[in-house]
Amino acid sequence: MRLSQPAWPRPLPTKLVVGCATLGPIGRKLPAPGTWGSLAGLLYFAVFFQRASVAAVLVATAIGGYVAVAFCGEAEVRLRQTDPGQVVLDEFVAMPLCFLGWRLLEGAAPSWALLLGGFALFRLYDILKPFGIASLQRLPAGWGVVADDLAAALAACATLHVGAWLWTVVR
Repeated sequence: MRLSQPAWPRPLPTKLVVGCATLGPIGRKLPAPGTWGSLAGLLYFAVFFQRASVAAVLVATAIGGYVAVAFCGEAEVRLRQTDPGQVVLDEFVAMPLCFLGWRLLEGAAPSWALLLGGFALFRLYDILKPFGIASLQRLPAGWGVVADDLAAALAACATLHVGAWLWTVVR
């Protein structure tokens, strides 16, 4: 199976494509745009998915991930850069995956601590790209932009669950 860049965003205006990929001013105007995009994704999770089922989070992330692949890949073309730092839609879409199984995490620690921990772990894995996450960036076009963030979010989720489990055992 060969992955290719979705073609449907090509006729869209550059301002719309880049605006979506950068989440407007978040990616273009703020320092450390990946961190701000992740913070926006944390808010996205807290508002829309904190009480959602695992299936709902997975479906929303699959749809959002495909849209992100399309917009982030097309933004790469328009900006003439590979995985530009100002493109943060990928972080935004990936953040809810950090908290898959939220109901299992609740009670292990205060919600604020779990949210902060998931956010910090995601940023750590997104920046360092361990466990083969870095190799996902070699996927073509928008797939490489988004896949490493999805993997970083899943690694953060696994770490968060192990940490919550250890916390309940030690207490």
